[in-house]
Amino acid sequence: MKSITYIIILALLLSSCEKVVDIDVPTSQERLVIEASINWYNGTLGNEQQITLTKTAPFFNTNVPPALNATVTIVDSNNNSFNFIDSNNSGVYKTNTFNPILNETYTLNIIYNNETYTATETLKSVSPIDFIEQNNEGGFSGDEIEIKAYYTDPINEDNYYFYQFDTNIAAIPMLEVYDDEFTNGNQIFAFFTEEDLEPQDELIINHFGISEQFYEYMNLLLQQSNSDNGGPFQTQPATVRGNCINITNSDNFPFGYFRLSQAYITNYIVE
Repeated sequence: MKSITYIIILALLLSSCEKVVDIDVPTSQERLVIEASINWYNGTLGNEQQITLTKTAPFFNTNVPPALNATVTIVDSNNNSFNFIDSNNSGVYKTNTFNPILNETYTLNIIYNNETYTATETLKSVSPIDFIEQNNEGGFSGDEIEIKAYYTDPINEDNYYFYQFDTNIAAIPMLEVYDDEFTNGNQIFAFFTEEDLEPQDELIINHFGISEQFYEYMNLLLQQSNSDNGGPFQTQPATVRGNCINITNSDNFPFGYFRLSQAYITNYIVE
């Protein structure tokens, strides 16, 4: 009986110590976020494309607010204009008239809230995957599955690659970028491993040709997202700016990137 009394007294003391703490989370200026990845997949016309516009939101917001009523166009070097329309009022602007041409230069123009945003990029080519090699004795323990996707880099030119690995066991894809500084003209590979990967799991490999500018941009993002880099007392990462600029008000810069890529997609079933 005495022990029950002590438990009741302890519970009352703990409950009396409860205090609501209001956390003052700093707010920042609302900015436009531009997701403009124009991908020309092998075997398609590449005419159907979309650009997503959203706005930055407070830290604890669960919903990402769309940026509505924008005017979105892409113009090529011959002044051919491709209009992107948000027909569902969702912030996703689409076209079915885009004309992809390798090594062509395109300019993105966005008018939003009476301000004009713009970016210029070139549609880059990419080498297809030659073959995929699987190793079932990878990792430090020797029991992890490793996947190597081999491709042949073109000789006598600078090439940059962006790989996205999606599996049925992970909600977030693994992203990697590569250059050919030390492998120009050789057959090389993109590497993927996941400790929970098992036979019969599906691996979807998207790979894109990218510009040197986008390679540097993604390199910075991937370095900052590496949770093993620096520990809890590391210097806070700097804001990584993309190639989109606000030509009306430079202080109100956007986030995001305008990229154009030739692309391939490969589905692989783990053996």
